[in-house]
Amino acid sequence: MKRSITLYDTTLRDGMQREGMSVSVEEKLRIALRLAELGIHVIEGGFPGSNPKDAEFFRLLEAEDLRRSAVSAFGTTRGRAGQAETDPVLRVLADSWVSVACVVGKTWKLHIEKILKVDPDENLRMIADSVAFLQEQGKRVVYDAEHFFDAYAEHPEYALKCLHTAAESGAEAVVLCDTNGATLPGGIARTVREVHRQLGGTVRVGIHTHDDGGCAVANSLVAVEEGAAHVQGTINGYGERAGNADLCVIIPALKLKLDCECISDDDLRRLTDTSHFVAELCNIAPDPHQPYVGRNAFAHKGGLHVAGVAADARTFEHIRPEAVGNTSHVLVSELSGRGTVRERARDLGLDPTPEQVDAVLSRLKTKEHEGYYYEAADASFEILIRQELGERHEYFQLESFRIIVEKREGGDILTEATIKVHVNGDRIIQTAEGNGPVNALDRALRLAIERKYPDLEKIQLVNYRVRILDEAKGTGAVTRVLLDSSDGHDSWGSVGVHENVVEASWQALVDSIVYGLMHEHQRFE
Repeated sequence: MKRSITLYDTTLRDGMQREGMSVSVEEKLRIALRLAELGIHVIEGGFPGSNPKDAEFFRLLEAEDLRRSAVSAFGTTRGRAGQAETDPVLRVLADSWVSVACVVGKTWKLHIEKILKVDPDENLRMIADSVAFLQEQGKRVVYDAEHFFDAYAEHPEYALKCLHTAAESGAEAVVLCDTNGATLPGGIARTVREVHRQLGGTVRVGIHTHDDGGCAVANSLVAVEEGAAHVQGTINGYGERAGNADLCVIIPALKLKLDCECISDDDLRRLTDTSHFVAELCNIAPDPHQPYVGRNAFAHKGGLHVAGVAADARTFEHIRPEAVGNTSHVLVSELSGRGTVRERARDLGLDPTPEQVDAVLSRLKTKEHEGYYYEAADASFEILIRQELGERHEYFQLESFRIIVEKREGGDILTEATIKVHVNGDRIIQTAEGNGPVNALDRALRLAIERKYPDLEKIQLVNYRVRILDEAKGTGAVTRVLLDSSDGHDSWGSVGVHENVVEASWQALVDSIVYGLMHEHQRFE
């Protein structure tokens, strides 16, 4: 029989402590709804009384359909020498509509003496009173044992007594927190094994890890192997300092590697989209190298690898990418072999001859030697392939462009671009202003050709990156420009290389627009 694991997501509380992280009430609400769609069992929303934003968030969340997900509110044990019934934090949790209350308490004598400033017995009473009160108020109580592994290393008997106290007072789960992220997997395994031996028959043992030592995911998984049945983490590992355990790695590992029951197969296929959705909403670029859900998690570059995957994907892919909603793809570079080029061409619906494959490969290696970089420029590479196969998509021909940058006495800078292009036999001259040379050139080109190609309005530049390739040459160095563009449905990258940054930008801009128009026309053919 498969073991059932409770997934407890704390992205909206612990994850928000990442430096620079800030989302609106509406954005928190959208994240919560997406977590519910993923099948997360418990979604922690924070403390309803901490600030007006969180209070509004909980109010709005109450009206939403969260499917099977429960909502948790987070708080602390009662204050010293106080009563649980009148404690302001516990009172908010008790009066909240949520079904789960997560209470964090001290277990490490260092914190009890230096921060709480109470004796160990009073700390136990604080734990007991808080858990019992919330349980009597009808809440499912989760007790987070803060700094548990540090506490257990110094005073194991007392650390265990804190857990026993919470369990005996009505907690449904006692969660062992590696709050400083300092414990290694071996120490996690030994400690969880002993805790589970003593308490596993009466209460669910949980794990909450941080990534300061780079072991948060590994620590969570070894805890499950030693009996933990409740796992806390955040989407994409967001959190304070080095972050929390990444649920986007833990969930597929639990389901596909450890054969645990956590979310359904259908929900698992939503994982990649959920990861990217949360990243974009938090204004953080998705990590392309993130395990399971990263764009390059199933990317193959070396010729032997590409050939192996073509023969049997299991040779270089540890799971089926589709299981987590991802896809495999072939990267192209100076290391590419014929198989790589042939595979990419076939992905485009093309069937090149061996001679054409060799021609593409030769041109590819020459261009990358010059500084071009096609791994992040799928649009430019597709155009390169089609050109070598005899296809030409020339929506316009450049006659010339000129850019004027004028700095005025008051400090204002005016940038103006004039472009001359030929479109379907018509010569068009267009001038536009912009906040810089590239922006002005982009606007002038769009104004010149958009009457002929109204679909151009859908294509927007979303990212612009510049890299100096040979810094020793100073201002005479070769520059590589990478552009990311989108039409609202798909996104693509293009590249340009030249000693002049404007010319490099022009090359990338042309590839971006040609690719976008080409695919927009294909969509309606």
